[in-house]
Amino acid sequence: MTRYRRLRALPLTELPADFRAFHELFRGVYIHWSELYLANLADAEEAVDEAFEQLCLSWTEVLEQENPNAYAWVVVKHRTIDHARARGRRPTVVDEAAFETAALRDAVDPIGELSESLHIYTAIQALPERQHDVIVLQYCLGYSTQETADILGVTPAGVRSTTRYARHRLQRALGLEKEEL
Repeated sequence: MTRYRRLRALPLTELPADFRAFHELFRGVYIHWSELYLANLADAEEAVDEAFEQLCLSWTEVLEQENPNAYAWVVVKHRTIDHARARGRRPTVVDEAAFETAALRDAVDPIGELSESLHIYTAIQALPERQHDVIVLQYCLGYSTQETADILGVTPAGVRSTTRYARHRLQRALGLEKEEL
């Protein structure tokens, strides 16, 4: 039995109160993001639970980090990427099928929308990691600036700035004028 599997047997009430609060606050958010990445709820829950087990085992060290939320976000991302690789999936956060489904849901011209959404998808994939995370959290998953800041462990001003740079980069990549995006 691995050290992570042993933690699953513990009732959540036996864990530190601050860890339980962190778990309650972020587990749903992390699963939401991980499910988009893995395109499977059960896999997402497993990856996120393993991330929380890792965080719990080193909770004192996590709290000593300059930014525990940012540290936890990295742990969740790595666990999710590990799950994707273990299942033979390529390491991309926004699964094409999920992205296309969301883009085509209310499309008047599904073929035109599909072509446009694939260009957007490709442009999002090419963003630097922080810009990519902010765009996915805000525009693909619908989190507010404050929620995104809390998830990533940055300030709301940092999210707004990162969003602005990401939007400029996307505009250039897509050949759009500023008001069109």
